[in-house]
Amino acid sequence: MSNNADLLARRNAAVPRGVTTAAPVFAQRARNAEVWDVDGKRYIDFAAGIAVLNVGHCHPKVMAAVKAQLEAFTHTAFQVMAYEPYVALAEQLNALAPFDGPAKTIFFTTGAEAVENAVKIARAATKRSAVIAFSGGFHGRTAMTMALTGKVLPYKQSFGPMPGEVYHLPFPIPHYGVSVEDSLKALQYLFKADIEPSRVAAIIVEPVQGEGGFHVAPPELLKELRALCDTHGILLVADEIQTGIGRTGRMFGIEHAGVAPDLVCIAKSIGGGFPLAGVIGRTEVMDAVQPGGLGGTFGGPPLACAAGLAVLEAILDENLLDRAQAIGDRARARLEKMTRRNDLRPTAHIRGLGAMAAFDIVDGRGAPDGNGAKQVTARALEHGLLVLSCGVYGETIRLLMPLTIENAVLDEGLNCLESALQN
Repeated sequence: MSNNADLLARRNAAVPRGVTTAAPVFAQRARNAEVWDVDGKRYIDFAAGIAVLNVGHCHPKVMAAVKAQLEAFTHTAFQVMAYEPYVALAEQLNALAPFDGPAKTIFFTTGAEAVENAVKIARAATKRSAVIAFSGGFHGRTAMTMALTGKVLPYKQSFGPMPGEVYHLPFPIPHYGVSVEDSLKALQYLFKADIEPSRVAAIIVEPVQGEGGFHVAPPELLKELRALCDTHGILLVADEIQTGIGRTGRMFGIEHAGVAPDLVCIAKSIGGGFPLAGVIGRTEVMDAVQPGGLGGTFGGPPLACAAGLAVLEAILDENLLDRAQAIGDRARARLEKMTRRNDLRPTAHIRGLGAMAAFDIVDGRGAPDGNGAKQVTARALEHGLLVLSCGVYGETIRLLMPLTIENAVLDEGLNCLESALQN
């Protein structure tokens, strides 16, 4: 049987270096919030496949739904012969949409596809072409989504030129010296210096930035963006790929601000571990695209749609929205205690919504310490915890444990994190 060392050597020989792997170990099996590698070591999972496993590894409802669908059929292509799980999942998401009025949903396979198609839909609906995004935002690695992403290294370096008519605003992060007022001033300056509002199709924003460092979009920013969009006929797009499907304690992260978007991008946890993404939008916006203008051979595959229905059932039946808030409160309370200790690495800026929590590793002067964050994630792995870093400087430790994690396992994982923070 292969071990971690053998598989790592094979991986390095067979897979290009452009795709990195955070942990140099290989999964063999997993259940809920625990993973075992091929050498038999157990890990507590605070990464959840990068926010994919809100209902945990191998949730019984998901596994049963996929097994039943697998025994029926695996693929027809929705554009060739449709199937009920696609329609049923669209109906449920339309009913959950974070805006009033009729909604429609289309499915794809990846988050980047969802964002690309949201841009296509917005351009068709507005007959405009420009899109505004934010620094630090992450929207994908395809050409268009790479342009929207507000971070050069590693996402844009060597890949230019970028698609045109994409503009970036500074995202408000107080400890970086950027306020909501600064962001809105930059938007007004953009309208005066670079592009008139009547050419802007959409503004896209993450309710909580993912790769950018788990910075929460202030409600006042989202409300001002909604007002400006209404004034100028611009569509507001919520990128809920990481924040959606219960992660923040609401079905969609933007609900915390009480702001209604026009389009919502979803992916990651909606599939419960199977590749599924989508765009939920106001009916009049979604229907602006001509027949045949949207789709994809594997968009909304039957197995993933069956899994998606089971994910929504689990979230509602198991009260996972409340559980997300409880997990986040428990984790942040523990992090606050760690911050006050002198025998641990310096940390700062605890933040997040629900079970989307984060903090920064800083040096003795309080400056971002990206190398220190890498050391913490590596030490955490040694202690049996799988956890990821992110942030503009790589300084942020992000917590994305499944919403189904038991308190005992959650506390054990936080103990591992504390050990990893020891000086």
